[in-house]
Amino acid sequence: MNLDKAIKERGCCRHFKSKDPGMNKIGKILDAARHAPCAGNIPTVKIILVDDKGKKAQLAEAALNQSFIAEAPYVAIVCSDAKQCILSYSKRGEMYARQQAGAAIENMFLKAIDLGLATCWVGAFDENAVKRILNIPNEVDVEALLPLGYSVEKKVMKKKPDLNKMIFSNSWKEKFFKLKRFDV
Repeated sequence: MNLDKAIKERGCCRHFKSKDPGMNKIGKILDAARHAPCAGNIPTVKIILVDDKGKKAQLAEAALNQSFIAEAPYVAIVCSDAKQCILSYSKRGEMYARQQAGAAIENMFLKAIDLGLATCWVGAFDENAVKRILNIPNEVDVEALLPLGYSVEKKVMKKKPDLNKMIFSNSWKEKFFKLKRFDV
């Protein structure tokens, strides 16, 4: 798939088919995460792949009862183990670890779209409950839950923000030149 098309088609899926996409596709999505940039070449992203029905149900409950999480054949739990990054960059290491997780998640999103699959970036959850369910150490941060599978319905594209209201020139709120829509 064309990258521009994948970026534009990226959306959040909240209704999954029970059909298993297979470990080949899931493996490619997970592999995309490791190609995200990382500060000082210090990898901090860790991923737990969950396919156990009972654990998926518990994760859905821990995610403020978002039942669609349990519908997906797989749920990728993206974590940050910032210990080494903090040793190298002090307090900023925490921020770098979070940025790395975000970059890895976006790579996973785009690869899922490329493979005809869908996901949702779930950030609303009880972190302590997720850690308890999956035996995640206290010093590791849970960044997101990503249910993975085939979408039941075609994703509805949401209106995107106006680029001219996002881009400033040389300082905050300084109007930038008018940008036109880019066709690639």
